[in-house]
Amino acid sequence: MVGVISDTHGLLRPEVHDCLQGCQHIIHAGDSGSPEIIAELESIAPLNIIRGNVDKADWAKKIPATDFFQIDKTTIYCLHNLQNLDLDPKAAELDLVISGHTHQPALFEEDGVSFLNPGSIGPRRFSCPISMAKIYLNGEQLNVEFISF
Repeated sequence: MVGVISDTHGLLRPEVHDCLQGCQHIIHAGDSGSPEIIAELESIAPLNIIRGNVDKADWAKKIPATDFFQIDKTTIYCLHNLQNLDLDPKAAELDLVISGHTHQPALFEEDGVSFLNPGSIGPRRFSCPISMAKIYLNGEQLNVEFISF
């Protein structure tokens, strides 16, 4: 099970922390907002994190803007703003593209590639929900569960 979060903006809610317990991996799709969030997430499970548009302080400079990695048999590309997608996911043989930025949870498929935005778990913005996702990997099958708070 993989926990997928985004847009914490310096706030890791206790219920989200509890929900991430038991995850074998955590993916943060940007706008963490503070190095303390990163340290807390790393204390729960191995973490892949990318830099979002609000992560501008010196501590954030070492965080990559995008990340390309594999968990089990799933090839994943992570970036903060999907509008900045800089590659062809199908040509890159990706299984999953993860993004954040919009604070709106979304899951769709295009050309055989899944696209996931877990929503935001940080401070509430407008009428956007507080949400995250969990990915259950079973071989090459990808099952996504959205969790709202």
